[in-house]
Amino acid sequence: MEESRKSAYAEGLGKDTDVSGFSAETILDFWEIQKQDIRTYSPLPLAFIGDAVYETIVRTLVVGKGNTSPGKLHTKSASIEKAAAQTKVLSAIESELSEEEAEIVRRGRNSKPHTMAKNASVSDYLSATGLEALIGYLYLQGRNERILQLIKLGLDRTELL
Repeated sequence: MEESRKSAYAEGLGKDTDVSGFSAETILDFWEIQKQDIRTYSPLPLAFIGDAVYETIVRTLVVGKGNTSPGKLHTKSASIEKAAAQTKVLSAIESELSEEEAEIVRRGRNSKPHTMAKNASVSDYLSATGLEALIGYLYLQGRNERILQLIKLGLDRTELL
């Protein structure tokens, strides 16, 4: 958005906020929600938001590859988003994780989700939860560049994209 439109939009919403950045911090600030210490979060809320972030990145990449039918877009993105594919991505990047990141993944893998995917093994589902928890953790910290680095590395190494 150009600067004058950005300001007019923010003023129209009663906020003096730069809405050009789409991040957890911008969203929470806009709604005036107090930030929480995410280190105290269980891995399942982290995986909840991480799943959405991962899905958004994958769908953006798939759409960016060219204009095609929604059915083809869904098929391609679903093949990258499913638990087995996320397990491959996680395996491809694990050696690159910091101790802190590896701990978040471990907590996600050891979580006790209340549901399981119909078309995934328990092992794949829990590994995918670990990856999603990591992405959610990094997203809530505002470490979007690190998310993109890890996902790019994982997709490049697995050739899923």
